[in-house]
Amino acid sequence: MPQPFLIRPIEPRDDPAVAAVIRSVMPEFGAGGEGFAIHDAEVGAMHAAYTRPRSAYFVLEMRGKMPSMAKSSVVIGGGGVAPLEHGEADVCELRKMYFLPEARGLGAGHAMITRCLDAARAFGFRRCYLETLTGMDAAQALYRKHGFTPLCAPMGNTGHHGCDRWFIRNL
Repeated sequence: MPQPFLIRPIEPRDDPAVAAVIRSVMPEFGAGGEGFAIHDAEVGAMHAAYTRPRSAYFVLEMRGKMPSMAKSSVVIGGGGVAPLEHGEADVCELRKMYFLPEARGLGAGHAMITRCLDAARAFGFRRCYLETLTGMDAAQALYRKHGFTPLCAPMGNTGHHGCDRWFIRNL
């Protein structure tokens, strides 16, 4: 049975939808204040931000299978990888992986993380780091299922001092 979603590289036309997803999902988990990715300058221009070397961002597009959607596809999530800010050269960060509620429970998280890790390997990274938050339990379970292990402290300097959970995995 075909998946009801498609994962593809971000395009400039996706910027408003991706920003809307991030600005909707983060406050849902208490991550709307200072020190969270919702305030990163790149949120409004994700396509441009991920044209940098060794960076990629993918959107999750739901095909028109839901009553609230027309026959066209709609961006309802995304995720990407990029070099870890102020980190070692072999470490990337899994970044801004968020899904609207209608994307959850469909296997989209598994598919997105797989796509991101494949991209990270292709860029030559040897480890992947991520930051998250207490209360994002489903996300943390997904990360653990994909081989991420907890760290006691953050790596690099992402500026996301609101995050209180950090994970890493070898690629």
